[in-house]
Amino acid sequence: MSRPTPLQNRCAPDGRLHATPERGLFMGNRGGRIHDDGQRLGTARWRSRSWIICRTDFRNRHRQVMGSGYTEIFFLDEATALAAGHRPCFECRRAAAQTFAAAAGPALRAPEIDVILHRERLGPRPTLRFAQIPDGAVFETDGHFHLKWHGRPALWSFAGYREPHPAIAAETPVRLLTPATTCAALAAGYRPEIHPSIG
Repeated sequence: MSRPTPLQNRCAPDGRLHATPERGLFMGNRGGRIHDDGQRLGTARWRSRSWIICRTDFRNRHRQVMGSGYTEIFFLDEATALAAGHRPCFECRRAAAQTFAAAAGPALRAPEIDVILHRERLGPRPTLRFAQIPDGAVFETDGHFHLKWHGRPALWSFAGYREPHPAIAAETPVRLLTPATTCAALAAGYRPEIHPSIG
């Protein structure tokens, strides 16, 4: 029996949605339904500014993926979702959401964070030196996505991480994908959950 065709709901670090078999560690949504009754995406890529990162299991809830409700989006790991402009969910990941909000700006509430992140994810991505970006941030160089973790770069894919080739030096210019507010939270100590392939 052949496997069903993957749905176009796997998120890359730049926020684009792809059809690939790998689901990853987390799911989320962009505020509503962006697919049709045939489980195909329309032209919209969000329904509100609340882009969240959820657990794949919570209170024994079961959903039909791309069913009648919101469009489920899947991420390799939390760093990938953060790079795409999502934030932790205050329902199923409350502790992580509270920690993230406190690191992003103690005076900010979730709706305010959503407004800021929405502006940042729609804006241009800065070019920085590799040494300037915080651990947990995702960047692009030579057409490939990478994660910075424990001061080292790791090449990203939907299946996981591996060593980059060629090597990336401290002074290498890279295009930062993770939004500025999220980078501030990372620099302040927020630690995202990373796919175990990081090794």
